[in-house]
Amino acid sequence: MNRRFYDFWVGLFVILGLAALAFLALRVSNISSANGHATYRVTAAFDNIGGLKAKAPIKSAGVLVGRVASIQLDPTTYRAVVTMDVEEQFQFSKDSSAEILTSGILGDQYIGLTPGAEETMLKNGDRISLTSSAIVLEQLISQFMFSKAAENPPEAKSAQ
Repeated sequence: MNRRFYDFWVGLFVILGLAALAFLALRVSNISSANGHATYRVTAAFDNIGGLKAKAPIKSAGVLVGRVASIQLDPTTYRAVVTMDVEEQFQFSKDSSAEILTSGILGDQYIGLTPGAEETMLKNGDRISLTSSAIVLEQLISQFMFSKAAENPPEAKSAQ
């Protein structure tokens, strides 16, 4: 067997390995090529978005229905305005609610959409008014610690 034969197969193996690594990197980072579905854009304002990032998933009943397009700070209200691209095949009513949820205890954050009962559907450019901000684990722990400290104040030592 000559050297060219081995060089060809080693090169092919390296190219396939790099392609597999690129594919895995794109899947892990939630950045994939356009899925071809048409979307409509809606916004929602939150007091605290925690660790929510652009391209974070938007889910309803655990099903992926869209992605976060951008996050900006409203200079007048100082609330985070999240712009979301929701796939057109998933229609939500105008009284739907959006909340920031966490995958597991310390997982990534995503937006959960809960459908409402109104018959009028959201359309491009609408705003979701019913929102729930992210629950920040550090704030919960500090509230728990301060409430326990308030229940058991240190006893004053009596002078003898």
